[in-house]
Amino acid sequence: MSTTTRSQDPAVTAVTWVVLVAAFGGFLFGFDTAVINGAVGAIQDTFGLSEVLIGFTVSSALLGCMVGAWIGGALSDRLGRVRAMLIAAAAFFVSALGSGLAVDTVDLIIWRVLGGIGVGMASVIAPAYIAEVAPTNLRGRLGSLWQLAIVIGIFAAAVSNAFISNLAGGASGELWFGVEAWRWMFIIESVPALIYGLLATSIPESPRYLVSRGDDTRAAKVLREVVGLTREAEVREKISEISRTINMESRQRLRDLLASGKVMPIVWVGLGLAVFQQFVGINVIFYYSNTLWQSVGIPEDQSFLIQVITTTVNIIATVVGIMIVDKVGRRIPLAIGSAGMAAGLAMMAVAFSQAVVAEGAGGEEIVSLPGAWGVVALISANVFVLFFGATWGPFMWLLLGEMFPNRIRAIALGLTASANWAANFVISTIFPSMAELSLVFAYGFYAVSALLSLVFVLKWVPETKGRELEDMAEGAYSKQG
Repeated sequence: MSTTTRSQDPAVTAVTWVVLVAAFGGFLFGFDTAVINGAVGAIQDTFGLSEVLIGFTVSSALLGCMVGAWIGGALSDRLGRVRAMLIAAAAFFVSALGSGLAVDTVDLIIWRVLGGIGVGMASVIAPAYIAEVAPTNLRGRLGSLWQLAIVIGIFAAAVSNAFISNLAGGASGELWFGVEAWRWMFIIESVPALIYGLLATSIPESPRYLVSRGDDTRAAKVLREVVGLTREAEVREKISEISRTINMESRQRLRDLLASGKVMPIVWVGLGLAVFQQFVGINVIFYYSNTLWQSVGIPEDQSFLIQVITTTVNIIATVVGIMIVDKVGRRIPLAIGSAGMAAGLAMMAVAFSQAVVAEGAGGEEIVSLPGAWGVVALISANVFVLFFGATWGPFMWLLLGEMFPNRIRAIALGLTASANWAANFVISTIFPSMAELSLVFAYGFYAVSALLSLVFVLKWVPETKGRELEDMAEGAYSKQG
C-alpha cells in the first residue's frame, strides 16, 4: 500500500460532497424502514388486519431488503455504483407513492417489498462506494456518515409522522385532498427519494468500477480529483492495486466459507453478530413503538412525541459511538452495550408487568401503566436505545467489514448481511403476536437475547482495533486484540 500525498481543500471538498450524496441513501434507508411506525394502527384499522397479518405487512419490506442486499452488489458491478444508486432511488420513489395510494393489503405489501429492495440495495452499494472513493486517512470518519445518515432518516420519519398526525388529528384523520394522514406519511418519502436520484447524477463513478471496465483514464481522474492523489506514480500504483483486488474477489464463492467441510469459525461469529443485533428487538422500537405506547394508555399525540425523543437519543448515541470506536476498540464497548441493553429491556418487562386493565364507558378494555411505571418504561426504552446506538448499531457493521480474511470478505459480508435482514424479518413479524400474548414475555425474550449476546461477545468476538485488513487471516485473530 502506498503512502499518498493529498491536495488540501479541493480533494477534501470533492470527496466530502460525493460521500454525503452516497450517504443520503442511508437517510432513505432509515426513513423507509421507520415511516411505517406512525401508520401501523391506522393501516390495521383501515384494512381490518389480524395481529399476524399486520406483523407480516410491517415486516414485508424486509423480504425486499434481503433481495436488494443480495442483488445490489451484482447490479453495481454490472451497471456501476451510480446507476445502481439511481435504481435504488427509483424503487424508493415508486414505493412511496404506491404505499400511500394502496387499495388493499396485498397492494401495500407489494409496494413495501419494492421499497425494501431499494433499502437492501442502498445498504450494500453506498458503503462500498464510500469505501472506494474515501482517502485512507479519512475512511473511518467518512464511512461513519452512513450509519449517522440512517439514524437521521429514522428521526426524520418520526418528526414527519408526528407533524402529519397532529395536523390531521390522528393517523386515520383526513388531510390534503381528503387523503388519510397515514397515506401522506408514505407519500412524503417521494420527495427525498427524488432528491437522492437527482443528487446521484452529480457524483463520479467509483474508480474501482471504472478499472474493472478497463477505463483507467476516467479512474485516474477520479483518483486525482476526489481521492486526492497528486503524483502520477501513486495513481498508477493505486490502479494496479485495484486490479489485483478485483481479480481476487471475483473468485469468491459460498464454498470458500468452508474449511475441512465445515463452516469457518469466523463466519459463525459474523452470523452471530448479525442475528443478535436484531434479536434484542431494536427494530420493534422503531417499527411499533407508537402502537406499543398507545396499547398501555399513552395518547396518540404523546406516542408520536415519544418516538421523536427516542430517535433523538439514537442519533446522540450513534455520534458517541463514532467518537469512541477508534479509541477504545470494538469488543469491550459491545460487551458493555449488551449489559446495558439487557438492563433496559428487563426493566421494560418489569414495567409492563404492572399494567392494569379497566373497563371503559363502552365496555372496552383500557390498559394503562399506573403511578410512575409509565415513566419507568419510557426511561428504560431510551436506556436500551442509548446502549444499542452507541455500540451494537454501528459496531456490528464495522466488525463485519473488518474481521473476515480478504479471500472471503465479499461473500462473507453478503451472507451475514442477508442473515441480519432475515433476523429483522423474523423479529418484526412475530412481535404483534408476542405482544398480544404478553408484553412482559416479548421484552423478557429480548432481555435474554441481550444477555446471551454478552456471553457471545466475551467468548467469541475478536478485537479488530489497530489491525490491518490484510492481517485478518483464518485463525490469526485474538479476542483480546
